[in-house]
Amino acid sequence: MRRNTFLTISAVIAMVIGLIALCFPTILLKSKGIVNNPQANVWMSEVGILLIAIGTMVYFIRNESYSRVIKAVIIGIIMIQLGLLIIEVYAYYMGIITEIMGIIPNSIIHIVLIIGLFHYLVKGNREI
Repeated sequence: MRRNTFLTISAVIAMVIGLIALCFPTILLKSKGIVNNPQANVWMSEVGILLIAIGTMVYFIRNESYSRVIKAVIIGIIMIQLGLLIIEVYAYYMGIITEIMGIIPNSIIHIVLIIGLFHYLVKGNREI
């Protein structure tokens, strides 16, 4: 798959999940088994706007030639995905997230994005 196609798909996923988190935080919280409360709704809405912003950024850079800026964005997104994966698995282990299906789909997405972005990071290094 070409890098711009991968980044386009990644951007759309981030924006859709972000929109759901922003507009319907209770749905995502319930899927994770997290007790619905105003504080958690605010946190989920904040996560939603961050995902929309990251997805928008990735969408606009998807066709750019490989550069230090693209490399920085890819490294940053790998760090985000790795951090989210670790936090969600740990939260499930600690009983904070109580529904396994609240982390499995996300974990799959995080792992696929980490592998794909790492591939483009390594492949891109040969270009500059």
